[in-house]
Amino acid sequence: MSIEVNGRIIETDEEGFLLNPDDWDEDVAEALVRAHEAAGHKPVTETGWELIRYFREYYEAHQVHPTMHKLLAQRARLEGKPFHDEESYRDFLYELFPHGPIPMLCKLAGLPNPSLEVET
Repeated sequence: MSIEVNGRIIETDEEGFLLNPDDWDEDVAEALVRAHEAAGHKPVTETGWELIRYFREYYEAHQVHPTMHKLLAQRARLEGKPFHDEESYRDFLYELFPHGPIPMLCKLAGLPNPSLEVET
């Protein structure tokens, strides 16, 4: 499968994950978000965009996406008062991405499908 962005053909797998994370840029992200929303998912908020960019930065630094545990530990503290604990932030993430925050954010950030990663 593939998507076209600004005249470029970007290859994806059957689920819409980019085959090459280096193909990702803001225009590709916009196309992925449009496809996400067209598939019936909730609209991506500004907070969602911040999380997408966080996933990209984390992946570039570590060559792996953040786990839910790391995401909760790092982001809950950054988000502030409404999230007095990691559980409330986890619930918030599932409100934004009810079909699973980690896989949805990986897809929108152009990262590999986390279900294909093997835990070591």
